[in-house]
Amino acid sequence: MLAANGHSVIAPLRSTAYSGLRGQRVAELSKTAEIVYHCPLGAPRFLELVKSDAFDLFCHHASQTTDYRSPDFEALSATAENTFNLAAALRTMIERGLVGVVLTGSVFEPDEGAGNEPLRAFSPYGLSKALTWQYCRFLSETMGFSLGKFVVANPFGPFEEPRFCNYLVQSWLKGDAPSVRTPLYVRDNIHVDLLARAYARFCELVATTPAISRLNPSYYVESQGAFAERFARAMEPRLGISCPLKLIEQTEFTEPMVRINTNRVDGATFGWDEAAAWDAEADFYRNRGDYRERLA
Repeated sequence: MLAANGHSVIAPLRSTAYSGLRGQRVAELSKTAEIVYHCPLGAPRFLELVKSDAFDLFCHHASQTTDYRSPDFEALSATAENTFNLAAALRTMIERGLVGVVLTGSVFEPDEGAGNEPLRAFSPYGLSKALTWQYCRFLSETMGFSLGKFVVANPFGPFEEPRFCNYLVQSWLKGDAPSVRTPLYVRDNIHVDLLARAYARFCELVATTPAISRLNPSYYVESQGAFAERFARAMEPRLGISCPLKLIEQTEFTEPMVRINTNRVDGATFGWDEAAAWDAEADFYRNRGDYRERLA
């Protein structure tokens, strides 16, 4: 979306090659951005990259997410990785014209979004994201650059990770009725293309606003059971298969009952088409081999 809005985007990636779903994402990314492989944050290659050109905005999206749901996730080492050599890199970029940084936050962080009080961290991962934010805010206040925090809740759409929505579709393709085991949790789900539009607009705001800004984009605020039913209603006619569900009586309450974002996104503001977004989600699964095998 940044490229579609006329911006030049350079995307430093951690690895030298990607396969599977991530390989597909990188292939799509290469159509709109200049990719720099094997260039993790703070590494020598990254520091050389920021010396090689002038950048208006640094979009800090990458963070350590390995086993992010685990209670043994190392929050402090993840924070160190998320901020490795960041001050040095930003000093170089500021000398060459940088005006702002946009940091991707998470609704899993403490004191983020809205929901059950106290707004505790979901996990050590959420804590690492909050610590990363505090460090970036410190750098903004001491180094004088604009800073934006873009808080992500639960995006879904084409090229999504094999999590909840993928589980639903794969179950339906097998002729099964998937079980929703936590139907009472109230969460905030948003189409990824709408999220991308909000992100691109926010980046442009941060680049022209000498302050600290925040955006917590929100869309479908409802129980996970209600969202599963919404997803099933959208997919059934588009995929041409039956999409039943089993809403299990919830017995697990280890997470907050309610955690949502706070800024409702108006799709019309971006010329966004909700039906087209559902079509794209269905097309993503319809173009996969397992879907064609199911119909055969």
